[in-house]
Amino acid sequence: MKSILAAVGMVSAGFLAGTSSANAACDTVTITEMNWASSAVVTAVSSFLMEQGYGCTVKKVPTSTVPALTSLAETGQPDILTEVWPGVADIYYKLEKEGKIVKVADVLSDGGVDAWWIPDYLAEAHPELKTIDGILANPTLVGGRFVNCPVGTGCRTSNDNLIKAFELEKHGIEVFNHGSLETLAASIASAHTAKEPWFGYYWAPTSILGKYKMVEVDMGTVDKEKAKCNATVDCATPARTGWPKATVLTTMAKPFHDANPEIVALMSKVSFTNEIMNGLLAWQEENKATADETAVYFLTTYMDVWPNWLSEDAKAKVTAIVK
Repeated sequence: MKSILAAVGMVSAGFLAGTSSANAACDTVTITEMNWASSAVVTAVSSFLMEQGYGCTVKKVPTSTVPALTSLAETGQPDILTEVWPGVADIYYKLEKEGKIVKVADVLSDGGVDAWWIPDYLAEAHPELKTIDGILANPTLVGGRFVNCPVGTGCRTSNDNLIKAFELEKHGIEVFNHGSLETLAASIASAHTAKEPWFGYYWAPTSILGKYKMVEVDMGTVDKEKAKCNATVDCATPARTGWPKATVLTTMAKPFHDANPEIVALMSKVSFTNEIMNGLLAWQEENKATADETAVYFLTTYMDVWPNWLSEDAKAKVTAIVK
């Protein structure tokens, strides 16, 4: 791992032969480094593959969703945006309609996940709790409590409306509102340690779901219109529905996309399941690792995944370094 990280550092400094913009096959690439862990890992992995496999000079741009999209609209930069959640940024659809941005991949292959969960050991002991109807019929088996988000979070609004729609309190389930996302995560850890019942909300990809095995509760068919209403504070008719999965994309500025077919081919395949990303984030947190170190862990651990993303020539170059 240290030798690979050394290579990462040398490439970033422009010391390896063949990586300067004068000699690189794809020249200089600007790529977002969004300000949350999973996106930073995607960027680190993608940068390494572009640098070592395709001879690019990659410049990471620290940012977040709306500023990155605004910059692209005004300047045409960055070239590549990793882990874009268009559902939280209406400007994305405007840029797509104007032809300024091109979707390249679903970077989280099974989407961003909001859900109600129970621990795996509880699901194994009581399979009926895998559905919301089973929980409503057996509230004591989940400890008679629903663990909710803190005030001020987006998940709190949807949860409050779903709580009304499913009539949790009428079915004997108390709602416990956490004061912070940190204590919400800690409650999952505590329940697992003591093998106690736990029922509540969490999302993926996150390190906590990489550390602790949880089972998503089946809340029934997803109705996007009902979910949209549930996500608003003034929803007049909170309704029963499953949580819709969020689309999470890798996108490119149109000029870069059209000029770099090899990088388009690569980035169209860079995609992570939530299970893999949860595991990477758990490893990162446990080892107090950087995004680059986590990328190296991914490359050395998932040799059955990333080689399939590369051209034959790039695969040979990167494999020689990783092995």
